[in-house]
Amino acid sequence: MVTAYLIGVGVVCGITTLLCLLVILADATIGNYGKVRITINGEKIIEADGGHPLLSTLKEQQIFIPSACGGRGSCGLCKCRVTKGAGGILPTEMPWLSAEEQKDGVRLSCQLKVKGDFEIEIPPELFNIKEYRTVVESLRDLTHDIKEVRLRLIEPERISFKAGQFVQFEVPEYELTDQPVYRAYSVSSCPSDEQHVELEIRLVPNGICTTYVHKHLKVGDQVTINGAYGDFFLRDTNTEIIFIAGGSGMAPVKSILLDMAEKKNPRRARYFFGARCLRDLFLVDEMRELEKRLPNFQFIPALSQPQPEDEWNGESGLITNIVDRHVTSGENAEAYLCGSPGMIDACIAVLKQKGIPGERIFYDKFS
Repeated sequence: MVTAYLIGVGVVCGITTLLCLLVILADATIGNYGKVRITINGEKIIEADGGHPLLSTLKEQQIFIPSACGGRGSCGLCKCRVTKGAGGILPTEMPWLSAEEQKDGVRLSCQLKVKGDFEIEIPPELFNIKEYRTVVESLRDLTHDIKEVRLRLIEPERISFKAGQFVQFEVPEYELTDQPVYRAYSVSSCPSDEQHVELEIRLVPNGICTTYVHKHLKVGDQVTINGAYGDFFLRDTNTEIIFIAGGSGMAPVKSILLDMAEKKNPRRARYFFGARCLRDLFLVDEMRELEKRLPNFQFIPALSQPQPEDEWNGESGLITNIVDRHVTSGENAEAYLCGSPGMIDACIAVLKQKGIPGERIFYDKFS
């Protein structure tokens, strides 16, 4: 009986080993697509090794497509139009592509593997995106789970970005990843400081990048970033501004406010910031200082679950309720929202009820 059992186990192990060898052999032969040619915007032609996602293939050529999730297919940002060589749309792409986009050849570059010659179209401004070597100049705990990372640029020495945009932060190999990965984070510093980039990074349990930043990153470490990306920036109008953010969504709003203060922007602005309890609230003193520098600016923090020990006398409740109470009419206003998808969707519904049309509501969702 025991002998038969051992023989059975041995047979199963042998079959499993054989299958693994076949997979390895297939990957080395069938999966070896050789050199491929990628034509970009009908002008630029690059050659690369086939068999890898389009997103990482372009990155190797120093062409950076924005991706908030670092290529996991969970943000939907890395879209490009493929005019030749794409094949059928994958199930992992379907949730992120509208019917019109699917018809027009739009694809997620992180999900699309390069198996042959490609022809694609990307926004021309992406050719100006650069990769930067930086060094960690300082680290500061803003809350129990949000850390401010201040980077000083080494090469190139300066970066140009609009207040509200984001960069991609590369994490090297360590125990949670066997290859370098990158994640998107909004810049919290003022654009006029071209030699530094500040980020506000919230710890996510088992998050590859956030765990690295909170548990391993040290002052003096070198970090690679690329950017800047995004269309979350202040529009040049005279309307009232309504900012709404929560958690590390503070970062792009802080950058915009610093830029406004430096330029002495006279527009009326209200900033609704939601936190769970007092320990989740941060940069209050900095916001109060900005109220002094911007006479038409008001900071309105709110706690959704204040604790007895907080002794909180400010606004309490969900941020949607706070916005609903304070904003009487949005006919002459535009809104900028940054935070979790649920918070943003709920706030958009309230703002539309107040008369702010969808085209004047701008947002960054932190998933």
